[in-house]
Formats: sequence, C-alpha cells, structure tokens
Amino acid sequence: MIVSDSTTLIILFDMGKIELLSNIFRKVYIPHGVYEEINFKKGVVLPDFMEVVQVETSEHLNTLQLILDLGESEAIALAKEKSLPLMIDEKKGRKIAQNLDIKIIGLLGVLYLNIKKDFLTKHGAKIFLKSAIENGYRISEKLIDEMMESL
Repeated sequence: MIVSDSTTLIILFDMGKIELLSNIFRKVYIPHGVYEEINFKKGVVLPDFMEVVQVETSEHLNTLQLILDLGESEAIALAKEKSLPLMIDEKKGRKIAQNLDIKIIGLLGVLYLNIKKDFLTKHGAKIFLKSAIENGYRISEKLIDEMMESL
C-alpha cells in the first residue's frame, strides 16, 4: 500500500500506463486534493486498486499548506498518519516527507520496481521515459541514467 501525490499519477494516466502501479502496489490511497488535481480534465476513472481518501484538517496539515500545495500537503499528512510510503516527485515535497521519516518513491522508482519484477523491460522503460519527456514532463536525465545503471 502507498499514498500518492499527483505528478506520477498524471504522467501514468496520460501515458496509458496506470497498470504500472497495480503491478507493484495492492492499494494506492489518493487524498481528495490530489484527486482534484488529477481529475482537472474531468473524466479520470480510477481503477479498483485506487481509493480517494478525505484527509481531516489538522494543525500538521495546515502547517504543510503554508509551504506546499493542497495535494502535496494532504498526501504527506496522509502518509504520515497511515505510516505508509509516499509516491511523490517534486523536490520540495520529497525533502519535507523525508524529514518526517516518510519513505518515498517517485516515477523512476515505480519503473525500477516494474523492471525488477519483470513487468517492464529496460528498453520499455526507456521508450516510456522518452515519450513522457517528449510530452512535456520534466525528468532528470542524470536520475534516469543512475536508475538504469543500478539495474
């Protein structure tokens, strides 16, 4: 099980590869604020393994919202509350989550785990990443190279 912020979900939905999550996670919890971000186009149909969760207002959530957007704040607060890892790609949010001792994973980690579990080939991951970059998603070439070298 994992809690997710929006960036990785948006990329996977846009690229038609949301199954890369169900390959490695039994359940993905999505805070309501994140759902609003990924559903801005209207019509996103969540698969059965994803569940939208309402995050209760708390002092912790309010503090996070002073420096992060609603979706990131809710995702971090929910991950901390449920003691679950967090799927997040933005640097600022990742750093804050790490400082709260939340285990994190990003898009490259999702691809890495899919390759390790033989759901995706290295070549397939490279094609996916090339296409994502061509479609305007920013992914560090250095991080891509490091991930590929670690396989």
